[in-house]
Amino acid sequence: MNNHCNVSRRSRGALVRALHTAVEGRARYKINGLQGSEALKKYLELKLSEAQGITQVSANTSTGNVLVFYRPGHSVLALAAQIERLVIEYVKQSHSSIAEAAKKINRFQKKAKNLPASNKKSHQLTASTHQQEIATWHLKETDAVIAELKTSQVSGLTTKKAQEKLKKYGPNALPEADPRSGLSMFIDQFKSLPVGLLAVAAGVSVATGGLVDALVIMGVVVINAAIGYATESNSEKVIRSLKNLVNPTAFVLRDGNIVEISAQEIVIGDILILKPGSYVPADARLLEARRLSIDESALTGESMPVSKSAQTLVGDNIPLGDRTNMVYMGTLVTGGQGTAVVVATGKYTEMGKIQMMVTEATLPETPMEKQLDQAGSQLVMVSGAVCVLFFGIGLWRGNTLLQMLKSSISLAVAAVPEGLPTVATTTLALGIANMRKHNVLIRRLDAVETLGSVQTICMDKTGTITANRMTVVELCTDNKCIQASADQLLLGNETVNPYENEQLLKLIHVLTLCNESEVEKEGDEYTIRGSATENALIDVAIKAGVNVASLRANYPRLKINHRSQERNYMVTLHATPDEQQKLIAVKGSPSEVLSLCSWQIQNGEKVPLTEADRQAIENDNDDMAGKALRVLGAAYQLDDSENIHTRDLIWLGLVGMIDPIRNGVQGLMEDFHQAGIDTVMITGDQSPTAYAIGKELNLSKGEQLQILDSTHLNNLEPEVMKGLCDRVHVFARISPANKLQVVQALQSSGKVVAMTGDGINDAPALKAADVGIAMGHTGTDVAREVADVILEDDNLETMIIAVSHGRTIYNNIRKSVHYLLSTNASEIMVMLAATTAGIGHPLTAIQLLWVNLVSDIFPALALAMEAPEPDVLLTPPRDPKEPIIRNADFGRILVESAALSASALAAYWYGISRYGFGPQASTIGFMSLTMAQLLHTFTCRSQTHTIFSKQKLPPNKYLNMAIGGSFVLQILAAIVPGLKGLLQISPINLVDTAVIGSSAVLPFLFNEGRKEIATRYLRGDHNFPRLLAGSKYDSATSPVLEAGEQQEVELETTAVVVSS
Repeated sequence: MNNHCNVSRRSRGALVRALHTAVEGRARYKINGLQGSEALKKYLELKLSEAQGITQVSANTSTGNVLVFYRPGHSVLALAAQIERLVIEYVKQSHSSIAEAAKKINRFQKKAKNLPASNKKSHQLTASTHQQEIATWHLKETDAVIAELKTSQVSGLTTKKAQEKLKKYGPNALPEADPRSGLSMFIDQFKSLPVGLLAVAAGVSVATGGLVDALVIMGVVVINAAIGYATESNSEKVIRSLKNLVNPTAFVLRDGNIVEISAQEIVIGDILILKPGSYVPADARLLEARRLSIDESALTGESMPVSKSAQTLVGDNIPLGDRTNMVYMGTLVTGGQGTAVVVATGKYTEMGKIQMMVTEATLPETPMEKQLDQAGSQLVMVSGAVCVLFFGIGLWRGNTLLQMLKSSISLAVAAVPEGLPTVATTTLALGIANMRKHNVLIRRLDAVETLGSVQTICMDKTGTITANRMTVVELCTDNKCIQASADQLLLGNETVNPYENEQLLKLIHVLTLCNESEVEKEGDEYTIRGSATENALIDVAIKAGVNVASLRANYPRLKINHRSQERNYMVTLHATPDEQQKLIAVKGSPSEVLSLCSWQIQNGEKVPLTEADRQAIENDNDDMAGKALRVLGAAYQLDDSENIHTRDLIWLGLVGMIDPIRNGVQGLMEDFHQAGIDTVMITGDQSPTAYAIGKELNLSKGEQLQILDSTHLNNLEPEVMKGLCDRVHVFARISPANKLQVVQALQSSGKVVAMTGDGINDAPALKAADVGIAMGHTGTDVAREVADVILEDDNLETMIIAVSHGRTIYNNIRKSVHYLLSTNASEIMVMLAATTAGIGHPLTAIQLLWVNLVSDIFPALALAMEAPEPDVLLTPPRDPKEPIIRNADFGRILVESAALSASALAAYWYGISRYGFGPQASTIGFMSLTMAQLLHTFTCRSQTHTIFSKQKLPPNKYLNMAIGGSFVLQILAAIVPGLKGLLQISPINLVDTAVIGSSAVLPFLFNEGRKEIATRYLRGDHNFPRLLAGSKYDSATSPVLEAGEQQEVELETTAVVVSS
């Protein structure tokens, strides 16, 4: 393909974008197409490293970035151009085999007559789809495209023809890398350092004649692998199911009718109907475009929408980003309307080509998993050093080399918590499945983590806070405000007939004409399809007795100018029964529409609009907005011009609509505030309306409500903007670009921001937020496509459930990690202390492996299934930068481990005192340590709740099953002859049992008591002494702090915050 050559300056930003160039000699660039492409990474690193003046190159397929180190004097712009040329060269080379491929296809077609039917079909598919891939549709006239694809611009494909094509080409779906097979996943369980250590231990056992020991060790390996396989395969199924949560649909022309079908059923030749908020399901050539704009950021990386037209392009090498008469799969319609004919589907689309670069079917690794992986690696090093020390001390104490080697390796295996990343993945997967039960759909794995650390929630008002069910309740015209009830119009207590009030009727007529809602009548029932606002205007017209179809037939619409970022009103041009005149109808922001007017109607006469009149209208507007109504102004003009204009309009009046707040939202705001989360409302309504709703919701937590009119937001300096956003509760009269500004300003002030929305104008902010949350039913395709979380039932109250589960998932992973580290540390302490003291080995190598199997895996997984703690939403959100294992945690872990090991050593010493060195004493030490570790699981259930707390934790049946099962296994180990012999367990009497029980319970009581004292101290009960050892809680993140105890630092700015 030659269309990548001679890339213009405009498309250069799409291929190569400079990220950081401020430091001389170092530059970082974003490369479109690099993510997931190992081949492009190697190509760029090789070619750039050979270039003069470049000293080092590092490309990253995960981020799509290239870091270049160069000698002084090099131009960063020239470097970007050089990288761009290399990318284009790579793409050209990757497609250079097309001619050869075409020849092969022709040869295959010649041989196809002798092939089985299924093979013929396969080769036909390859040939025809290849032809679609290399065609240059943007250079062809629309009539030629329609003819070549054998379709109709008027009626589209027939259902029969579409079914034939679907059968021939297959579903319109992007290629998916095959998931790992079960065998591959099982084999991967053996590719870890602990398994390698176990293999060495088995080898040493065989070398020393311990064949049985070797078999036991390998049995432990297989059991560990089976458990790991079961949990990982289940987690992978849950995580891979995320991509199926959204099933886009599309409107197409079939058999002359517009029908909605699944995007996967789209075929080449289908005529797409494009409208705002819709998802482009395939690559297509535009046939018609009316103010059409497309968000192509998913394909090109450019954040601004691209204007489109159906005009045929001229040129041989037009870059992808400049093909303005094409629309591509995965992009989103942000404005206007259009029709397009599908020219490529599935893997043959531009998005499909990018997807084909991904060669490995690997699941995404979340930041938490990476952190745990790094922590695991560090713990391996620490454990290794301790085991070397143990090995040296053992030799010094006179133990044999092979004995110490086997024991050291077994200790290393038992000491390393090899399941840390697996625990994280399993916990996240379980959390996703659990949230799905509450109609919360997670589309990105790391969104679960981020939900737990959200500090500010920005909420779009319409459709999110409110129900988006507009109802007209008031009409103000000719100095009178008329109330609209369910079935009549009232002025005071008197019924008003619009047909006896000329100006009121004109107002209703203009609101009906300057309107895109569609009306269908069946019998006495009306069906209205359109936006909530315009539907409400049609509804009040019908209630007033207006025949909408007849009115629109008498005044057919000729032209339309939609509301835009530059103007907050809509204008339509209509023919009239008087063929010499045209009607201009306007509706929109009262202030802006009023500014276009020079006249008004009073007592049926057209009179000038005075300043006093304008002030009276503004007062009416403020009064209506102060009642939380959405207010629109309306005006008109009769003119003989064929073009739309907005000069010297005639003012008609105001219409006020109420959009009821969703049930439960007010209580939800209180829940957010109690959880330490700030709430911000974003709306296009004017300030008085926004203030009334913000006040009703108590967004300011009882303080003075700060509201900012966003009209001049674009002129603010970033630092001023950052300071304002941190203090404002409501943003009024806001545009889609302003929404994005607000989210980014909050993020730049260090906040973790969630954004909720349902409309196309919310999409940029949803995409930029740390967590984008869209509505499932009422949300547009655009909103759902860019969101990380979807509320399937449109119930905003499930947001607090999502936050609760996000926090709980993080806490549960911390609990599992806490348990694994403290129990493993206790094993190291016991073995190291006993060896150093010269009192033998409390645990044999096989016993260490048994402890690792019985008391590590199942209890840790059960802790990952803990229900939310009662106070999980009574604490501030955590700092997203804090490590999952904090410095204070290590102190607590060491204290708890010391208690467990001291108790086990005391029991072991009792055994030595009574029975001397040998299996009897080891049995007592072994049983004591295992039982103490199992009880320690209950200590790890909470950082603040104890057995002494009045408020109890929710029951965890999985934990009870895990502990119960592990206890049973431990008892079986002491009584089943074969297992008893393998573990070298000696008989124990009643006194020994009492000692074992005491040594298990005492550290549990000690750790619970220490936790209770530390918790009460932090709550302010200073009658309890603070135990410094191991209870150095970080006050910034301690869950016992009450919400709102954080200090607020206000930034002084020169901007003005409007406070009503």
